[in-house]
Amino acid sequence: MPVEKILNELKKYNKLSSHFTDWRHIPAKSGIYEEFPEWIEDRLIRILKEKGISKLYSHQASALEFIRNRKNVVIVTPTASGKTLCYNLPVLDSILKDENSRAIYLFPTKALSQDQLTELYQLVSALDEGIKTYTYDGDTPSSARQAIRKKGHIVVTNPDMLHLGILPHHTKWMDFFGNLKYVVIDEIHIYRGVFGSHLANVIRRLKRICRFYGSSPQFICCSATIANPRELSQKIVGEEFVLVDNNGAPQGEKHFLFYNPPVINKELGIRKSLIKEVARFVAYFLNYDIQTIIFARSRLTTEVLTSYLKDFLAKTGRHKDIVRGYRGGYLPNLRREIEKGLKDGEIKGVVSTNALELGIDIGQLDACFMAGYPGTISSTWQQAGRAGRRSNSSIAILVASSNPLDQFVINHPDYFFGESPESAVIDPDNLSILVSHIRCASFELPFEEGEDFGTKKLRDVLEYLEKEGVLHCVEKKWYWMSEVYPSEEISLRSASVDNFVIIDTTDQQEQVIGEMDKASVPTLIYEGAIYLHEGEQYAIHKLDYQNQKAYAERVKVNYYTDAQDETNIKVLDVFEKGEELNMEHA
Repeated sequence: MPVEKILNELKKYNKLSSHFTDWRHIPAKSGIYEEFPEWIEDRLIRILKEKGISKLYSHQASALEFIRNRKNVVIVTPTASGKTLCYNLPVLDSILKDENSRAIYLFPTKALSQDQLTELYQLVSALDEGIKTYTYDGDTPSSARQAIRKKGHIVVTNPDMLHLGILPHHTKWMDFFGNLKYVVIDEIHIYRGVFGSHLANVIRRLKRICRFYGSSPQFICCSATIANPRELSQKIVGEEFVLVDNNGAPQGEKHFLFYNPPVINKELGIRKSLIKEVARFVAYFLNYDIQTIIFARSRLTTEVLTSYLKDFLAKTGRHKDIVRGYRGGYLPNLRREIEKGLKDGEIKGVVSTNALELGIDIGQLDACFMAGYPGTISSTWQQAGRAGRRSNSSIAILVASSNPLDQFVINHPDYFFGESPESAVIDPDNLSILVSHIRCASFELPFEEGEDFGTKKLRDVLEYLEKEGVLHCVEKKWYWMSEVYPSEEISLRSASVDNFVIIDTTDQQEQVIGEMDKASVPTLIYEGAIYLHEGEQYAIHKLDYQNQKAYAERVKVNYYTDAQDETNIKVLDVFEKGEELNMEHA
């Protein structure tokens, strides 16, 4: 059933259509194309033409021209607009012209790096010029690491591995860092707050090591739509950037609908269940084989929605595995299986947390549902963009919950469509973060008098660390004196790296089905909890804190568990107290 037909059905159904607070039509847009620049290697152009890419989009051509002129570039265009080619082309061209040229790609997650590597592998294999491309992360076997360091032209990794496993061992990467020409940072809009502030300091350390080995890499960044992509890139990298946002990729028409569930208790302002309303919508779409993605705000909502939809499929005689859940905590091989099923069209519906908000290639979906406002304008557009990639018509439906923010957005659609996305804010000079990374940088290389680290606070921090006995100053050089490995003491994401594994003991066989971050264990997999995994119910019957294992058994019950947590704030110290604000004159 075409998208247009189902839209007409929704309009005709008065009981439903009366609860749509807005119905926007975003028209299709034709592509704007340009020829390949003459300086790109003919062999590379030939391979691209064989793959069906005969011309560049206008933004790709603009980015290539800036990169050619040694400018740092940040590319801001919608999902599936060909941002990847903006960096793959100059990187591969550089290696074809100089086999010593090196590049490092930074992705925020392993899943995204694996996904992007597939596309890169296809190009490299077709070229057949001996270009070596490798992933280097925590899963890379020790036996392969030496070969990657010596032979890798393009190393694909993440900020955590760069911080923990590459920069502290830079002496093993001498040739790589000495010839590093490009640093690619994808999904740079993700790096906000603490994570972004950490990354900015990791980049300071990277640039310092590159200077030591005689290289000065160029930076290419890609971002979703935010208010300040250029400013964010400049803060993270510490250099000037050029913004490329003249999107030339074709876009299919999109229908963006705002739906507010009916009120069932006017006095309390309670509306129909968000989960049940979304499930009802999606079931209707699945009846007509419309491939759909549903974004939920939490892991629990993701699982409950998946369970409801699987039950619906079972009742209608369809295979329940055409709907799958997707979230953090699923094992990597399961996530890859789901991604492939979506891309191949075998999976008709996926319920996900924001884990699929990033640019992992899951094919061209027809519809997107958001079960609750995602929290920011930027995330909402990013999620809506997962449907209707490139040319086909698509539907995005935001279904509001009863919470005040959802109700404001759903009842003020002009605010949403008229406002620019939020800014991403970081503070690389936050003292706690800065001191931690100066410790790491001192471990990597001694600091010299007058050295630049991108901050005016460097000298003060070095003197502080000297007083603490961590550094020792000899002839205006600060040397690392401690026996600790400082990188191990820092988590870039300010989250525990310790995960519990969840083991299915049904039928007396132990099988790991998922994992859970330590902070979530007390509220999600305590003894007696019902743990939901791909819509299936598991009762947690044993929690082994010492070995970080949770034992579960498959059950069939008519309830699920959700812990109530409570936050209490207590004033421990008062550092300063001012006069009370007079609200009449505020």
